[in-house]
Amino acid sequence: MSIYVGNLSYEVTQEDLNAAFTQYGSVKRVQLPTDRETGRVRGFAFVEMDTDTEETAAIDALDGAEWMGRNLKVNKAKPREDRSSFGGNRRGNFSSRY
Repeated sequence: MSIYVGNLSYEVTQEDLNAAFTQYGSVKRVQLPTDRETGRVRGFAFVEMDTDTEETAAIDALDGAEWMGRNLKVNKAKPREDRSSFGGNRRGNFSSRY
């Protein structure tokens, strides 16, 4: 499982996040998505830690905390939705009627 970190400063780096989360355990991976067109950080990240206990400690300590001038939103990441289901299955429904 990974941790969602929201409301990040646009100046944040992967190294900043790694340093902040290392205080609560071993960080396996940091993903810091950027905008495709501008290359600018999008204001959120995902952090994976070695154990659920370490993730829980980080979430408890950092959710709502002020960091780099912003109040962080930190919680368990939700599974990514399947984008192919947007708009419903209209083609399948339409063609099955005729």
